[in-house]
Amino acid sequence: MPTKPSRELQTVPNPYPDRDYTVEISTPEFTCLCPITGQPDFAEIRITYVPDRLIVELKSLKLYLWSYRDEGGFHEKVINQILDDLVSACSPRRMDVVGSFNVRGGLKTVVTASYQRPGS
Repeated sequence: MPTKPSRELQTVPNPYPDRDYTVEISTPEFTCLCPITGQPDFAEIRITYVPDRLIVELKSLKLYLWSYRDEGGFHEKVINQILDDLVSACSPRRMDVVGSFNVRGGLKTVVTASYQRPGS
């Protein structure tokens, strides 16, 4: 597995696919770039999901989140892209991604994107 930023999310089999349980992952060190100014935006990212057959491998998730450091994107785009990529990788039953961005220009932004599998 690489040790540099990567958009490739790895998964592993869920050891309890017949049980609903919640996985919570957070990182207080997420950074991306403001697409207007090029200045860094800092955030805490919280991912909460109920897995189905697959779970996200954590090192690949770390490298995936790290890949945003040199990429510009509005907060709303970044959080929704993270959700889309994670849902595509592991097909969870439910998932929420929350980005709590530090104050910038006197404004704090919190973006929540949610997914629920139809019929779940």
